[in-house]
Amino acid sequence: MSEITDRDVDQTPSRAWSAAVELLSSMRFAIALLTIICIASVIGTVLKQNEPVNNYINQFGPFWAQVFGALDLYAIYSAWWFLLILAFLVISTSLCIARNTPKILADLKAYKEHIREQSLQAFHHRAEAALPSVPEQEAHRIGQMLAGGGWKVRLQRRENGWMVAAKAGAANKIGYIAAHSAIVLICLGGLLDGDLIVRAQTWFNGKELYRGGGLISEVPAQHRLAASNPTFRGNLLVAEGTVASTAILSQSGGILLQDLPFAIELKKFIVEYYSTGMPKLFASDIVIHDKATGEKREARVEVNKPASFKGIEIYQSSFDDGGSRVKLKAYPMAQATVPFEVEGVIGNSTQLVRGPGAAAEQLTLEFSGLRVINVENFGDKALTATGGADVRSVDLRASLEQRLGSGNKTVTRKELRNVGPSVSYKLRDSSGQAREFHNYMLPVDMGEGTPVFLLGVRDKPSEPLRYLRVPADEAGAMDGFVRLRQALQDRPMRELAVQRYAARAVDPARPDMVEALKGSARKALDLFAGVEGKDGKPTSGLQAVVEFMDANVPEAERARAGEVLVRILNGALFELDTVAREKAGVKPLDGGAFTQQFMTQAVLSLGDAQLYPAPMAFLLKDFTQVQASVFQVARAPGKTIVYLGCALLILGIFAMLYVRERRLWVWLAPSTDGTGTRATMALSSNRKTMDGDREFDQLSQRLLMDSLRTENP
Repeated sequence: MSEITDRDVDQTPSRAWSAAVELLSSMRFAIALLTIICIASVIGTVLKQNEPVNNYINQFGPFWAQVFGALDLYAIYSAWWFLLILAFLVISTSLCIARNTPKILADLKAYKEHIREQSLQAFHHRAEAALPSVPEQEAHRIGQMLAGGGWKVRLQRRENGWMVAAKAGAANKIGYIAAHSAIVLICLGGLLDGDLIVRAQTWFNGKELYRGGGLISEVPAQHRLAASNPTFRGNLLVAEGTVASTAILSQSGGILLQDLPFAIELKKFIVEYYSTGMPKLFASDIVIHDKATGEKREARVEVNKPASFKGIEIYQSSFDDGGSRVKLKAYPMAQATVPFEVEGVIGNSTQLVRGPGAAAEQLTLEFSGLRVINVENFGDKALTATGGADVRSVDLRASLEQRLGSGNKTVTRKELRNVGPSVSYKLRDSSGQAREFHNYMLPVDMGEGTPVFLLGVRDKPSEPLRYLRVPADEAGAMDGFVRLRQALQDRPMRELAVQRYAARAVDPARPDMVEALKGSARKALDLFAGVEGKDGKPTSGLQAVVEFMDANVPEAERARAGEVLVRILNGALFELDTVAREKAGVKPLDGGAFTQQFMTQAVLSLGDAQLYPAPMAFLLKDFTQVQASVFQVARAPGKTIVYLGCALLILGIFAMLYVRERRLWVWLAPSTDGTGTRATMALSSNRKTMDGDREFDQLSQRLLMDSLRTENP
């Protein structure tokens, strides 16, 4: 058994350190780190970053949302493991540069003129020739010709001859240093401009993430970063006519507030649209107020045209509602609801009470958003306002085109129209459950003859909107439909409509048919209104009529009986509408085309209205728009470092790929007869290319003239 000496013990830490340095500076380790960074970047590009947690829960479910959150995938570029990998990549690349740069620099200085003449015989490119002059003269001649061609030349005199050593393309190895240095600079710039410094302040400077709500001015100091913070990137929302000076930095699990050394006043926000409804221009006219000196500076911020003040860049990020005031009118969708108006501010809410006394239900109306412009495509009749296919139509041509190649497809039909403003709101019940509604202010002509009000609703943000189409009356309002729906729920008015319909439809010569027609009309209205139902379950609309026919009419007679019952229903509803208009003091409808189209759509809408999940529908009556601009404010000292790194990377890659390092040797020895020179030339290159073969041939012809003998094994 061998003994472990003190020398071996002393060398053990040294060997471990050398092994660690060897691992960190190896190419395999750097490539592995780059691979992980690339995969993480793909995840960060595909997965939306810094979204509310509820959005991720709705998308992935509670379990996977928690798993992804634990891995910091929702803020991947500021995750601790991502920053750690960047740091290791910087260390690895720096060690690689430190190890190889001295060798590269030493190689750049060396001409390798001490090479033996016998070694030239082993080169791929070599040539031999007999020259007329003595070796010294030929050496100076060849050296001058190479120097004139951009080569760096060194002559060496030996006892038995002259050696000419030349080199070119040294930028190839300089490119290696530049490319690796660029990686270090880019990573350092990314670390400086990332959340590393911000996180360091939460680790070592006593700063805490803020997870509450309320006014920005009321947030305590431990959640605020000083204006002297060397690097940050946050968002600042400023409404028209207001001033803001505190940016919000989104972090995983909360936010931090960044105090700015200046305040931004938004004088006016400008937005222009294309004909498609897509925004064409975002611009903000702002005034920057310097807190230290009181200086005021006007500027315009546009997309890709930021403003700069005291080393902080101000970018136009997006825009939002700045607290627009809206006036809504509540149209009743249930019998007990009374029309009323309500005013509010976008982003705020108001309390509503449904029902009398202690049994009243508390509802919260949350004003979500206001859109002044809504451009829709009406060129494709197969599309509805919901953006989905109309189940009542079959378009075989469109179905085929979806499955054929692009060469078989026709030009997409487009008819873009601005359908006017719309309002979004939520109705939240006492248990906290809410539905989202999206209603258009003006009636929309869907190409079916009668303009309709589109009342959208959805239960979850991930679901598409479902629209109830309510026909507009002769005045372009919803009053006619609401009046008809309320009359349908009123038994005396239904009875009066039945009496009038029977009296008008029956021939006076057949008084025996009056009572039978009254019974049929009464039955049809009761079924349509939902008074009667199957198995004690009230249904309404055309579905109730269909269920009655299926239960009471033989299958062979359903078609004829259905046509008769629908005609009776339409006639009774027309009379019901007339009764409702007379009661409200409104002129009755005539029998023209508009009346027919209105009543046809009203029948469909009355049947669908039973599925409307709210006792009232709020329509936008008036609004005062207040725009808000969302700025991204950033102090990015690493930006210059990143730009320098990118420039070095471009130069380095270009030098490594397109610059060939070449070395040339020419051995000149006296000929055997002593009257001339025997020359042996060899060329080496870091890459074997056709250009190298061509260059060697040209050099051989120039330097050795016509007396050469070329050998290219």
